[in-house]
Amino acid sequence: MRRKRHEELEREDGTVVRYERHANGEGLVAVGSEVAPDAYVARTAWVDLGVRILSGARVADHAWVEDGALIGEDARVGSHTHVGPASTIGTGAKVGQRAQLGAHVTVEEGTVICPETVVAAGAVVRGYVPAA
Repeated sequence: MRRKRHEELEREDGTVVRYERHANGEGLVAVGSEVAPDAYVARTAWVDLGVRILSGARVADHAWVEDGALIGEDARVGSHTHVGPASTIGTGAKVGQRAQLGAHVTVEEGTVICPETVVAAGAVVRGYVPAA
């Protein structure tokens, strides 16, 4: 069976965004986003408009990366995780499964965020962030 290579989604404001499957993992990536060829985007992950995912990064199953986010080199985004718009995940940072990051969050290089952690909009996080 052949899988669809693209999807289109109408947003609340009526604009239609086209998503194409990334070659490494087959995750859905909005046209206009930049994903390094060696980055991995799981088949059930969604990457919205204007996102940049750098070399060696991994976005796991059912993750959602919103508009304008940046996922740094070798960073990890866990399954069922939500990365809010215009957030930045630094080089080598790890965001655990089911974590929720608000808009404009900065996760500094090498930071580890435990699973199911909620990070408020605008926060800057560094080091080790335990689950609440």
